[in-house]
Amino acid sequence: MKSEKMVGMDVSSGRLSLICGLVLGAAGIAVLWAAGVDFPVAVPPGLVLLLVGAALVATVRARWSAGVGGALGLFVLVGFLLSPTGLDNISGDDGAAVAVGQAIEVLGVLVAAVSGALVVLRRS
Repeated sequence: MKSEKMVGMDVSSGRLSLICGLVLGAAGIAVLWAAGVDFPVAVPPGLVLLLVGAALVATVRARWSAGVGGALGLFVLVGFLLSPTGLDNISGDDGAAVAVGQAIEVLGVLVAAVSGALVVLRRS
């Protein structure tokens, strides 16, 4: 399996895509926050969860850490689907910035969920 150098350590391409997906999902949530979307607390919890998950996957090479990262991606994706505003956000009803932020979040967590599953199955 191909490895790449990241933050001074070897990271498989599957783990790298998992980390990038989590960070991309967090960036999408940050765009939503900046666009004025209301969150239940001062700092969006999904933003914190995805960034902590990315840090965990990057620093812990155990198979379970990739499973946790993938599960976080799936958790946020399911939250989007169950949210009463998720589909309205992505359709542009609340403005272009909200639609772009929501699209970035969904793309990121989808990549994270799939990458996490693949890393766990490959035993990377």
